[in-house]
Amino acid sequence: MRLIIGRDGTMAKRGTTSRSRKKKRTLVVSGVVALLAVIILLNLNSRREKPVQVVLEKVRTTDLTAMISASGEIKPKKNVNISAHVPGRIDKIGVREGDEIKAGDFLLKLDATQYEAIAEGNRAAIRSYRAQLIQEEARLQRDKNFYERQKKLYDEQLLSKDQLEAAKAQYDVSGAQVRAINYQIQQAEASLKSTLDNLNKTTFVAPIDGMITSLRVEEGEVAIIGTMNNPGTVLMTIADLSVMEVEVEVDETDVVGVQIGQTANVRVDAYPDAVFAGKVTEIGSSALQSAAAGIQESKDFKVIITLENPSQKLKPGLSASADIVTAEKKDVLAVPISALVLREKSATGDKAGVTMDEEGVYVVENSRVRFQPVVKGIMGGMNIEISTGLNLGWEIVTGPYSALRELKDGDLIKPEVKKER
Repeated sequence: MRLIIGRDGTMAKRGTTSRSRKKKRTLVVSGVVALLAVIILLNLNSRREKPVQVVLEKVRTTDLTAMISASGEIKPKKNVNISAHVPGRIDKIGVREGDEIKAGDFLLKLDATQYEAIAEGNRAAIRSYRAQLIQEEARLQRDKNFYERQKKLYDEQLLSKDQLEAAKAQYDVSGAQVRAINYQIQQAEASLKSTLDNLNKTTFVAPIDGMITSLRVEEGEVAIIGTMNNPGTVLMTIADLSVMEVEVEVDETDVVGVQIGQTANVRVDAYPDAVFAGKVTEIGSSALQSAAAGIQESKDFKVIITLENPSQKLKPGLSASADIVTAEKKDVLAVPISALVLREKSATGDKAGVTMDEEGVYVVENSRVRFQPVVKGIMGGMNIEISTGLNLGWEIVTGPYSALRELKDGDLIKPEVKKER
């Protein structure tokens, strides 16, 4: 071992210096090896990242038509049930089911014998009362003359006051008798009027132009009038088939978008190949009552659609469905409904710490996805308008649902076969 004198005049052993250099060289090599190992490990991890297979589609412009679907049945605008207002046996029926009639045409007649007899009795009573009235009026005139003579004698002090008062009382009684007979005549005339009204109600004529859509009775049956708890006999139904309507039930979540005048396409189950055009003419202001009382369920509202130029083959009661057009837009940005994703988002500001739902789509950038919030517009068919948040031509993930549910920002994706819209 030799001593080495350094430049600063210090002495060091030669073997010690060599070992120090070797140690430094070893540390550098170890660092390089470790760095290479990290790089290789990262590359291996990157290669091991399994891409998610998804369906991609580009954002395009299209025409959208928003519709609300509802079901119901065909009904005529004018529909009249003919019911009995007086009881009686059906004597004659002048129409058959399916007959076309005009207002005023004869329909049917009840047995009127009882009402004719009552009317004749009322007329006889009136004649009797009028004969009595003639007698009472004559008696009144006689008592009036007698009273006037007695009053003249009393004024000449030739008659006592008692005699005058007796003549006056007799005159008043006669007047009361005349008034009573007049009241009896009025009562009998009112009774005759009621009887004649009942007599007229035994004959039925058509109140409107239309068709006999239902005839529910036969000659010889007894028509029964309705009471508070028991409806009367419906003899027949007349419908004006020139104006036909579709009465549908629309869910409470959809009825807010329905307005008077909106167009609708109506399909009738009996004619699956035909589509009838119509317009909304009436919207119920209150929900329809459900038969299952006390059960909490969604409410439906009645909506009336009047058909334009209805076909003569349509019949009341046919089942139908209607697609009501609530909005239409041309050339708007749209994406498939399946592309929309709902995820949780932490609010900021005054609502910091509160979790809120955020709706958007996954946009593809360099084979990776990025969540993009959007603002929706109208929905038409399987597509939905995007008001803000996307640009034309952007590529987005549209499915499958299982993949969309698990996707996160930055995930690597592998496109499947693209679907053309």
